[in-house]
Amino acid sequence: MYRVVTPETDEDFEKYFTFRWQMLRKPWNYPPGSEKDEYEQVSHHRMIVGPNKEVLAIGRLHFNTSEEAQMRHIAVANDQQGKGLGKLIVSAIEGVARHEGVERIVTNSRELSMPFFKSCGYVVAGESPTELGSLSRQLMIKQLTEMNAIMIHPKWCQALQEVWHDSIPISEQMGIKLFQYSGRTLETRSSLVKNMNPHNTMFAGSIYSQAVLTGWGMIHLHLKEKDLSGDIVLAEGEIKYNKPITVRPRAVCNIESMVEKFDLLRKNKRCPVKLQVDIFDDETPVGVFKGEYWVMPSKPENE
Repeated sequence: MYRVVTPETDEDFEKYFTFRWQMLRKPWNYPPGSEKDEYEQVSHHRMIVGPNKEVLAIGRLHFNTSEEAQMRHIAVANDQQGKGLGKLIVSAIEGVARHEGVERIVTNSRELSMPFFKSCGYVVAGESPTELGSLSRQLMIKQLTEMNAIMIHPKWCQALQEVWHDSIPISEQMGIKLFQYSGRTLETRSSLVKNMNPHNTMFAGSIYSQAVLTGWGMIHLHLKEKDLSGDIVLAEGEIKYNKPITVRPRAVCNIESMVEKFDLLRKNKRCPVKLQVDIFDDETPVGVFKGEYWVMPSKPENE
């Protein structure tokens, strides 16, 4: 029975790196240790193990930008090739990229492995720097699409995403993205890797920022639903953390939590809005944000 696992213990990583060296460096007479680089501590590592926990395949993902991730070090044991393990490890790594909100994955492929990556949906985009000083490689790219992401008013959502990234550049660096908008629920997701503290959990400040933006976004979209407009500002916010985030940061705002007085805005007066944003680590509730916002009329109130 094959299992895709994440190396966690020192023993796991020893097996993982030994396999990488044996498959990808030893054949070229490079010494142990040459299989590692400066990205190991900030990368996602996956491996496929067999019934006796022996390593059968490996792969790694690291981030070039908030939109682009790079897949490297894909290898399958010689006696296990042709059994679909290569596509299994690639699929597992792509799943990590999707969860982190990545838009595309790149990989540098030698000519021998290009047919494999093409079968996985990658296309050649040009030449890449040589590997190990002499091996010619091609840059290959695959555009990712969100799975199970349901959005109504996609143009509104895209415009909101652009407003965040243009007006609040740090939101892009944090990898905060709209994931789902149903009219009654808004969900955002962010990158754990880009917001990780020394304890390998998400910075509390990053969680707060994601919650504030999620509430802000919910108000923005509902103003558009009601054909209203105004400047949204946070007046007061409080967050309670129950557990650290270690897997996948999610923030969800439901319309049932929103208390608003949009009629005041129709009268060209500032409008208070109270709401709640629930914070999750994947499917586990880990915190609650309660905020009060003001929507300022587009025109001064005395006009």
